[in-house]
Amino acid sequence: MDPIKIIEKYYPVESDAYRILVDHSRSVADKALAIARMHPEMHLDLPFIEEAALLHDIGIFRCNAPSIDCHGEADYICHGYLGAELMRAEGYPRHAWVCERHTGTGLSMEMIELMKWPIPHRDMLPISLEEQLICFADKFYSKTKLGKEKSIDKIRISLSRYGSDTAARFAAWCKLFLGE
Repeated sequence: MDPIKIIEKYYPVESDAYRILVDHSRSVADKALAIARMHPEMHLDLPFIEEAALLHDIGIFRCNAPSIDCHGEADYICHGYLGAELMRAEGYPRHAWVCERHTGTGLSMEMIELMKWPIPHRDMLPISLEEQLICFADKFYSKTKLGKEKSIDKIRISLSRYGSDTAARFAAWCKLFLGE
C-alpha cells in the first residue's frame, strides 16, 4: 500500500490542501514512529502506524476549511468519519478506524450528542495501541503551523475545554507513551 498514491487520488498534487495534508501527516507519522520505536515491548505495527498516520486526515477535503484549502460542504468535525468512509471504500478497514477515531482524543457518543455535532452517533474512541498512538501524536501538530511541535502543556490547555474525559485520556497517553 502506498498512502501517498491514495492521497493523490483525492487531492491535486499542486494544491495547498495536498501540501498541508502531506506535511502535517508526515510530522504525525514521524512522531508516532519515534515513540513506537521507544517501546519495543508494545510490539506495535510500525508499517501500519506509518501508513495510517499518513492517511488519518484524508477526509479533510470534504470539509469547509478554506484556511487549509479545503472547500467541501461538511463541518470540519466530520473529517474523521468521512475519511473512514474513503478508506473503507479503498479496502483498508483498519486504516479507516484510525481516521474515524483520531479526532481530539476520540469522541464519545455522549460528547457527540452533547455538542450536537453532525456526525454519526456512536463512540469514536481509539481502541488499539496503534490507534491511540496516532491520535496522541496528532495532538502535537496543527495544519496551520506546519512542522511546529506543540508542547504538552499547550496541548493539555487546548484539550481541557472538551472536558475531563478528554484530558484524562491525554494524560494517560502521556504516561503510557512518554512516561510522564
